[in-house]
Amino acid sequence: MFQTHTIITPEMLTTERMQTIRDAFNSDRSQMTLMLAQKLNIPEVEIIRSLEGDIAHELDFVRWEEIIGAFETLGNVHVIVSNGATTIEAFGQFGNFTNTDGFLNIRTKSLDMHIRSWELASVFAFSKPSHLDRHESLSFQFFDRRGNAAFKVFLNFGGKDPDLQLIHTYRDLIKKFIKNQ
Repeated sequence: MFQTHTIITPEMLTTERMQTIRDAFNSDRSQMTLMLAQKLNIPEVEIIRSLEGDIAHELDFVRWEEIIGAFETLGNVHVIVSNGATTIEAFGQFGNFTNTDGFLNIRTKSLDMHIRSWELASVFAFSKPSHLDRHESLSFQFFDRRGNAAFKVFLNFGGKDPDLQLIHTYRDLIKKFIKNQ
């Protein structure tokens, strides 16, 4: 499988564990956090949490549905959904929301998602150089109760750095939904 020289052990103090994770990420800030989590044998959310205040900002999870609703104004975004065996990527716009029996449904011409609310546990704003071309990517990432990515919404996805207006919109959403505000 994957090889790494970084080892995370249960005996590590929280601060030591977080620093080890940050160091592993900082060795190549464009690497996919999913792959780093696999290498370190930890939940992906632990990587994002370790980068809190730098390039990750935990948002107020209680407002998860409102956060998703705010994506409608962004126009087309890149959505990535992964599970243990498959990753699927879609490009489309959020909207036409309904909530039925705990499912938040998004049904537009370009996106058809059904989010199981009971599985979600946290949400972060996260920015880093893309693994594709190292251009800065801006995203909102939702994690399940096990710490695995439920889905990720990228405001931009490779090709070029985000323009100033997109950066302002991203920062405004972070300010609006930041945890403990």
